[in-house]
Amino acid sequence: LTPTLIGSIPKAGIRFGLNARIKDALRDENGKLTVGKNFVAGLGAGVSEALIIVAPVETVKTKCIELNKGFSEGFLYIIRNEGIGGVYQGAFATALKQGSNQGLRFMCFNEYRRIITNDGEKRLTPIMGLFGGMLSGCFSTLGNNPFDVVKTRMQGTKSSQYSSTLDCFKKILSQEGVTAFYAGV
Repeated sequence: LTPTLIGSIPKAGIRFGLNARIKDALRDENGKLTVGKNFVAGLGAGVSEALIIVAPVETVKTKCIELNKGFSEGFLYIIRNEGIGGVYQGAFATALKQGSNQGLRFMCFNEYRRIITNDGEKRLTPIMGLFGGMLSGCFSTLGNNPFDVVKTRMQGTKSSQYSSTLDCFKKILSQEGVTAFYAGV
């Protein structure tokens, strides 16, 4: 629980703050964003949060679970045995996962909101916002779960069996099949 709490506040700040900033930079002369630009804004925010906070926190969390150690004890174990690089193990896979997740999520929600509000002519009610959030969460999970599976494998204590993120993806596909990418969904 400690890594989740440590990472959640800055992660949310980076995600929403950068998404808003990137969206502002991508708006056309009429202040509009395309579906693709909404995806790019979410992607940028997701990759940034991954590299700044998510990769180190989730790597430590994953290894602590596998090593059956608390956060502080696990963190010190990783630093002593693997150096600072051990904390960033799987960072590329994490960036793929977070980038695709936030890109898909923000893209879906913004497009949903555009359609439901008739391009802002109607108000988005709280219940419609709830449904939009649920839809976006489902959409992004289904679209990015393969990256999440690869990320978790690359961050774990058995990650040395893979030479790269791509190698991990290929091995899961060839040895376990496509359904392995949707384990836990």
